[in-house]
Amino acid sequence: MAEASRDGGFGGSRYLPIAEHGLIGDLRSMALVGTDGTIDWYCCPAFDAPSVFASILDAERGGCFRLSAAGPARTRQFYFPDTNVLITRFFTEDGVGEVQDFMPIRDERAEAERHRLIRRVVCVRGSALFRARVAPRFDFGAQPHTLRMDDGVALFASAALTLALTATVPLEADGPDARAEFKLAEGESAVFALDQVGGEVAPRRCPRIEAEEQFQATVAYWRRWLSQSRYRGRWREMVHRSALTLKLLTYAPTGAIVAAPTTSLPEQPGGERNWDYRYVWVRDAAFCVYALLRLGFSGEAQAFMDFVTRHISPGDGRASGPLQIMYGIDGRTDLTERELPHLEGHLGSAPVRVGNAAAEQLQLDIYGALIDSIYLYDKWARPISSAQWDDVCALVDWVCAHWDQPDEGIWETRGGRKDFLYSRLMCWVAIERGIRMANRRGLPADLPRWREARDAIYRRIHSRGWSARRRAFVQYEGGEVLDAAVLMMPLTKFIAPTDPKWLSTLDALTEELVSDSLVYRYDPQASPDGLRGDEGTFSICSFWYVEALVHAGRVDEARLAFEKMLTYANHLGLFAEEISHTGEQQGNFPQAFTHLALISAVFHLDRALG
Repeated sequence: MAEASRDGGFGGSRYLPIAEHGLIGDLRSMALVGTDGTIDWYCCPAFDAPSVFASILDAERGGCFRLSAAGPARTRQFYFPDTNVLITRFFTEDGVGEVQDFMPIRDERAEAERHRLIRRVVCVRGSALFRARVAPRFDFGAQPHTLRMDDGVALFASAALTLALTATVPLEADGPDARAEFKLAEGESAVFALDQVGGEVAPRRCPRIEAEEQFQATVAYWRRWLSQSRYRGRWREMVHRSALTLKLLTYAPTGAIVAAPTTSLPEQPGGERNWDYRYVWVRDAAFCVYALLRLGFSGEAQAFMDFVTRHISPGDGRASGPLQIMYGIDGRTDLTERELPHLEGHLGSAPVRVGNAAAEQLQLDIYGALIDSIYLYDKWARPISSAQWDDVCALVDWVCAHWDQPDEGIWETRGGRKDFLYSRLMCWVAIERGIRMANRRGLPADLPRWREARDAIYRRIHSRGWSARRRAFVQYEGGEVLDAAVLMMPLTKFIAPTDPKWLSTLDALTEELVSDSLVYRYDPQASPDGLRGDEGTFSICSFWYVEALVHAGRVDEARLAFEKMLTYANHLGLFAEEISHTGEQQGNFPQAFTHLALISAVFHLDRALG
């Protein structure tokens, strides 16, 4: 149990650790709810919209929705089983109360564009005194707003967005904020509902009976969705929590899957490694399709393929290649990066960034990730169309002509382009999977050219990506630096998992980059990436390591590493991007890449255990 407190922290700021949060959402946006009952992050009406609550990035200026016991309390947070409905319990000296947080999944046939966040407070034992304070700060805290009380409804209006707060208890204005204080006896409840209003959507109260109906409907939606899972093996609860999280990161109107729902959560407290992840990374989303297909969620895979078909097409002549590495959730390509100097950043970690300049980078590995996902979709879900095959051919032809260029690589380094081994590897995957599809379905392709390029990449990796001195495959051609991305070599079937060269590489990675099962992606001191400071271990690499151990036949070692990795999850089974040397979660949270790697690792580990 945790104390519901924010005192202390880096620089004396009042911040909950990143891991002390749960996630709710409606497949359009989401909110982070702290273990003390505070909504610290909420963008409305979409993942990449400006924030309404952002106290996770600035405790004073970011805005928040506090709802908690009025006095000292211990707290416990959990998900309603098999759902994304979040429960935060408060244990006080007079009784036990809980806040049930959820966002109803909108019926497409219902009224347009009502984005609703419901917070239901219930006293389950004794009595409980609660306080609420709703303090929106629009446009990342940069846009002023007015508050108007209209027949008990609080209307927060800014230039671009208006929110209506209704409650079954009296609300009072407190400057630009609204507040309430109320006492509940055992069995009593109170409801707060926050809606986006304007246009055709008018303020609407949420009486207790409607809140109960919405609660039941939301629970039923998530349980109905999860019932499609075919996974019946070990660690099922962790797998299903990861699947539910990946689904929460899906933008229903387009099928896009965001890398994370947050921006600028630091990879190192006080450092500058702070990025906006609220976009569709081709690499991340393609791996998501793989993980969801593994579990039987073919509908999500098809929705993403539809997004690819509509928005990710080759042939527009960009300097960075026919594809961007990331897109907006609506398919837009302009993701201009800017800084928000009025926000201090989580734990004082500036700058806070919106947009992502890495969108203009050349990262050759995305072609392998995307074409591999198309290959898997074509094989396991439904055959791709002739138009989709034409796009695949155009991409493979481009890779055949450009695979030997230096690029920025998978880790989006800002220290200049290099001949990264991982980029070469995934170019090989792009061509090899294209050849497989053509052969399996008899599709037209320039197979002699494709095979020649595939084989040239294979030989290049073995000749220039191998260091005889290190007895390992290295980060880039001619270098001596190790990189955890090469863990994908046996996972993509480029090299046999028991090949002596691979086993030697695995031993070298274990010795240099692994710490108590946690894996650093590379050493910034040995391979400068253009940024100041250090970072934690990279959680996706830790799960890749587990899977690589499984394939190498070191199953007991893999199981121990996996069990250790689970101890670093937060209280709900969620993972951020990285883990610090003291075990704290760092970086954007939760991260899709990490949870899809967990699913893949479990799938292979469970099968190896029999």
